[in-house]
Amino acid sequence: MGTGVVVKDHADTATVLEAYRAERDGVRRAHLQVIWLLLCGETCPEVARVTGFSQRWVELLIHRWNAEGLEGLGDRRRRNAGKKPLLDEGDLAALAEVLEQPPPDGGLWSGPKVAAWMSERLGRPVSPKRGIEYLHRAGFSLQRPRPRHAKAASPEEQAAFKKNSPKRWMRHDARSPVGRSKSGRSTNTVSD
Repeated sequence: MGTGVVVKDHADTATVLEAYRAERDGVRRAHLQVIWLLLCGETCPEVARVTGFSQRWVELLIHRWNAEGLEGLGDRRRRNAGKKPLLDEGDLAALAEVLEQPPPDGGLWSGPKVAAWMSERLGRPVSPKRGIEYLHRAGFSLQRPRPRHAKAASPEEQAAFKKNSPKRWMRHDARSPVGRSKSGRSTNTVSD
């Protein structure tokens, strides 16, 4: 192994090759190929060149193989739960209760106002962006009144609107023909 890393024989070459051929997940299949090539006697630099992985990644796969065997291979990102949320279930319930009441300074709840509440609750600063995120998580969204349809106005209101509206559309000059070329004689190149 050119780097001095030893590959443990958790399984023989034939077992790893069989698992490689049967595997349908692309990431795990590539990891099995690396281990199979190493068990066949290839060096880390050669395996890295053949598989397209870096030599450091091949060494990390060897460490995973040595520690866990076949179970250590594959895409581990799916098992990563991610970062713990800022507010736990109790805090979310308290936020929902607070959002049912008007904010302390009046008006409507907003991202910065929710972030200020969260900062006070958590004892550390919270970005207004997180305030908006938790406002949405609680089921709230920005509400704006819909404009009324123009036909909903009374005839008097419609007449007043028409009277005060600027003229936006102009009629075409009756003397200029619409659709004809103004550049001179016809430019058609098709023979008659």
